[in-house]
Amino acid sequence: MKIKQSGSTIVFKAVIYVLLTIMAIICVFPFLIIVSGSFTDNYTILTQGYGILPKNFTVSAYKTIFKAPQDILQAYKMNFYYTIVGTGIGLFIITMTAYVISRPEFKYRNNVSFIIYFTSIFGGGMIPWYLMYTSVLGLKGSTFAIWFPALMSPFLVILMRTFIKESVPDAIAESAKIDGAGHVTIFLKIVMPVLGPGLATIGLFLAIGYWNDWYRSSMFSTSSKTWELQFYLYDLLNTTQALKQMAQNTSVSTADLPTESIKLAMAVVATGPVLLFYPFVQKYFVSGITVGAVKG
Repeated sequence: MKIKQSGSTIVFKAVIYVLLTIMAIICVFPFLIIVSGSFTDNYTILTQGYGILPKNFTVSAYKTIFKAPQDILQAYKMNFYYTIVGTGIGLFIITMTAYVISRPEFKYRNNVSFIIYFTSIFGGGMIPWYLMYTSVLGLKGSTFAIWFPALMSPFLVILMRTFIKESVPDAIAESAKIDGAGHVTIFLKIVMPVLGPGLATIGLFLAIGYWNDWYRSSMFSTSSKTWELQFYLYDLLNTTQALKQMAQNTSVSTADLPTESIKLAMAVVATGPVLLFYPFVQKYFVSGITVGAVKG
């Protein structure tokens, strides 16, 4: 039997739906401008600004980006490699660490948790960090130096520990121990099966971090073959701007150089795979990020 809603409830829901619709439009609006601008003539952007629909439609920005398709495909390949390897190994290490510090029988769990949290506030600085990977470990020019430093994050470890403590009560783990289960069995057969939302949430954080990174390539890469996609696009943009500056210094017209539209096209190229991937983990992300927010 359908319950009749009061007038105030109907009005409240209508206001909420209107506000959510407005907020959704506000969130989508900038991306529509980016996509539209990427297909707009550069001179039109400079003289008339941006718009929802492309003005003087052109694909010159994308032609510039894909002028050397083998280079951008190589950058895409390396980005997928860093993202998949880093996210997979990072999830394993973070989950194992979070499980250990969540167990009450681990005597030093508070000390280890404090050390992990301490590193999120205080660090050695960029120069010691760089010297450790280049001079001490000798990883400069290696792909290992690009995905390895981002494996662990204090915030993600603490977040995963919260997932485990909320999803697996201590009583269940103790019951399994009484039945003869060890920590490996408890972790694989009791903890992991209920960590779907948590793994999706942490995995999304890691994947987006790897996909959007360019800084480690600028620090450790010695060959364009190991560049991340973001750094490749950054280098391409710098090259385009340098050509524009040279043309201006020699009094050559720069109207045909898509410096503005290429920025927008780069954003579309870089965010495309993330937009395709996100809908598949959205339901897990929404439920996972709220774990521990409300306690009964």
